[in-house]
Amino acid sequence: MNTTAQTIIDSPRFKALTARKARVSATLTAVMLAAYFGFILALAFGKPLLSRMLTEGVSLGLPVGLSLIALAWGLTGVYVRWANTSHDAAMAELRDEIEAEGRGETR
Repeated sequence: MNTTAQTIIDSPRFKALTARKARVSATLTAVMLAAYFGFILALAFGKPLLSRMLTEGVSLGLPVGLSLIALAWGLTGVYVRWANTSHDAAMAELRDEIEAEGRGETR
């Protein structure tokens, strides 16, 4: 491993950014798991509710299930937007600072 990469990995800012990424990922994962298992529990124990017909041939379970898929897409979009705007920019700034320090430049 080159010294710049090792310096970045050993940096307290890198460790903080990595911890923040883990918290964001864990939060979004928890939201998705709660929704998914809520849906599965509703299927298992709330059949009368989910089988209630909204229109001919469409029960309440269909839009609820489609909403779960939309939630997964939405949470993915939230993560991608956060990573592209916040996390990646902070990582690039950290890398640039460490490379500048390695060249003896000051900011």
